[in-house]
Amino acid sequence: MRDLTYFISDLHLGARYISDPKAHERRVVEFLHSIAPRARRLFLLGDVLDYWWEYKTVVPRGHTRFFGALAALADAGVEITWFKGNHDIWIFDYLPAEIGFTLHDGAMITEIDGKKFFLEHGDGVGDLPRSFRMLRSLFRCTTAQRLYSLLPPRLTVGFARSWSSHSRKAGGYAPAPENPDENSLVRFAREYNREHLGENIDYFVFGHQHIMLDAPVPPSSRVIVLGDWISRFSYAVFDGKEMKLTKF
Repeated sequence: MRDLTYFISDLHLGARYISDPKAHERRVVEFLHSIAPRARRLFLLGDVLDYWWEYKTVVPRGHTRFFGALAALADAGVEITWFKGNHDIWIFDYLPAEIGFTLHDGAMITEIDGKKFFLEHGDGVGDLPRSFRMLRSLFRCTTAQRLYSLLPPRLTVGFARSWSSHSRKAGGYAPAPENPDENSLVRFAREYNREHLGENIDYFVFGHQHIMLDAPVPPSSRVIVLGDWISRFSYAVFDGKEMKLTKF
């Protein structure tokens, strides 16, 4: 019986700072195999890939087992929605068409089994540094994307992956505060509820921050931050009544 909805984010497949990339990918694939019997929906809330760029006739190498496991879920009828994160921004039409998922960029409000969900990667809401907002806008700029696509893959792939590794070493991925009162995504949810009285969001679900967080927000919401698959191997599952944040 397919009755469960799964949420997962921040796998960062292909990241150079992961010591054993193949073991990392196999662990993700094992998770996908484990949810196959009961999964009705799967939400990938961004940064699934540490880097991805689609040229018209060239795609980056790697991730074969992961893409195959994801395609098997799609072929079995699982509804898969992939949110763009700040690392896998440049997914265009190849992966959605080949694998069979819906690609989404930005926030989504949707109803699942009678509950209302606010879903977002987490890099587009809350208190964002000005430099990050500018970089985020640049990465989504159509003109900049066209110019970048003129560069050969041997330059762009190596550059992007080196940049990602450097950002982590430089502290660009420092964990967000786990105290709800200090967390920007929790503050965002509180402000959202105040500004949208009567909308009654049951669950705000985010990735991006690389922490596991389950916090109540007045009047009756919960904020779920999904953690990551670099050290936590965490995800959330909704059974139609309750949402559970757990580890694989």
